[in-house]
Amino acid sequence: MAEKEGGVVKKGQNEGIKMAVALLEEFGLPLGLLPLADIIEVGFVRSTGYMWILQARKVEHKFQMISKLVSYDTEITGYIEKNQIKKLKGVKAKELMLWPPVGEITVDDPPAGKIHFKSFAGITKTFPVEAFAAGQ
Repeated sequence: MAEKEGGVVKKGQNEGIKMAVALLEEFGLPLGLLPLADIIEVGFVRSTGYMWILQARKVEHKFQMISKLVSYDTEITGYIEKNQIKKLKGVKAKELMLWPPVGEITVDDPPAGKIHFKSFAGITKTFPVEAFAAGQ
């Protein structure tokens, strides 16, 4: 795949988690944003910001502080930059009975304690950033 050309790839759960957390940290995103399991690989192309995560199974995670159920597909892709992930694929948040895909995640800059999730339908939800801290 051309998007992955020149990318750094880490294989397996331990190395994959380390890389995913390092990317979130580097780009100013909350460290608990991607509760991943059974990681096959994590990759990142610094020149374009393209990142991908492959995991053995889908993961559903409930963020307790905001009572929000989020589904992470076996393949998650997107473009990561300062305080933001754009063109995100593979992440859905439960809204009533629907699972709209999350297309963009943005953290306020300068930090104001808020994180914004935008669906492809243009719906934006805002939550306290600490709801996505590591261990949530």
